[in-house]
Amino acid sequence: MKSQQKAPMGRPREFDPELALQRAMEVFWEQGYEGATLTDLTAAMGISRTSMYAAFGNKEALFARALERYVEGPASYGLRALQKPTAREVAAAILKGAIRATTNASAPAGCLTVQGSLAAGGEAREIRDMLAAWRNKSVAHLTGRFRRAVDEGDLPDDVDAAVLARYVITVANGIAVQAASGASRADLNRVADVALRTWPMV
Repeated sequence: MKSQQKAPMGRPREFDPELALQRAMEVFWEQGYEGATLTDLTAAMGISRTSMYAAFGNKEALFARALERYVEGPASYGLRALQKPTAREVAAAILKGAIRATTNASAPAGCLTVQGSLAAGGEAREIRDMLAAWRNKSVAHLTGRFRRAVDEGDLPDDVDAAVLARYVITVANGIAVQAASGASRADLNRVADVALRTWPMV
């Protein structure tokens, strides 16, 4: 009687790091930093905790990678908006881009940079600081663009570029909060239109 041969052991199944990171980003986007547990993350990513730590580091490091992916993907409209020819078009592109990103039916509602910062525990302080630094950087980029608009005569000389930039970012963040609360794209477009009606004209 022939002895049965054992099937050769296969190599451990490899995972796609880009797909795993995409899924982690979506979990953080939907649940926030503190709301997303390691169980939630590894289940969505389809990997074990050991594999997650080996590939991405701890939860904080994973969030930093997810934030980078979000900024380069769904939130990339912000940097593209800065290339618009007029300051008003820049503001419109930011607000309309925020609406599209936060009400996309194929993605979580709201904004990762807003949901991610809704963390109260002391362990999340570095995450709050990370997100605050990102938001401040966004305001700084926009301030620089509006100062250029003042210099070029596209905005009145008496406009405070920093205040105007913070106003636009504040409205965009408010749009994200409203989207996460269920506001429709049509309603949020009307909000953006109201905000743009008060735009300072030369």
